[in-house]
Amino acid sequence: MRVGSEELLTERLRLRRSRPEDAEAISAYRSDPDVHRYQGWERTDVEGVRNEIEEMAGRLPGEPGGWVQFSVEEREGGRLVGDVGLCAVDGEPGVVKIGYTIAPAFQGRGYATEAVQALVDYAFDVLGADVVRAHASAENVPSIRVAERVGMRLVERMEHRRAGRTWHGVRYEVRRQRG
Repeated sequence: MRVGSEELLTERLRLRRSRPEDAEAISAYRSDPDVHRYQGWERTDVEGVRNEIEEMAGRLPGEPGGWVQFSVEEREGGRLVGDVGLCAVDGEPGVVKIGYTIAPAFQGRGYATEAVQALVDYAFDVLGADVVRAHASAENVPSIRVAERVGMRLVERMEHRRAGRTWHGVRYEVRRQRG
């Protein structure tokens, strides 16, 4: 992986800061009901996604105050295949939370694992994180498998109730390997 001007390069992928012009593509897959049910974004319409990207633009990765999103593109051809994000956890110095979404048309190719590994490495090597954390719905087995493939381990099962609905989730983490 090579890091330069907030661009992460892997063997097959380029992760770069999301731009407003990515909103249409991101909205298309995040609005898919099978994708949206596992997402934290309330608005997945094009304007809502564009607003989120514009709001994140002034924030540096790892900076307190919210998420920073990276669009995931195939290096060969430049097709946008998904997005990943990271966020410093408020009140927990050294802890970075990550999230990831790959468009259904590009799932099953190992892109999520490749992109998430690059993001975990970036969090440790560039941002100096001590812990990288991911949350997932307990039903989202593919997301859990990605977390496990990049070395994360289950640390908590949780249940949240809101508006008469119950969400069952899991928290995965990986700690920085010391010397």
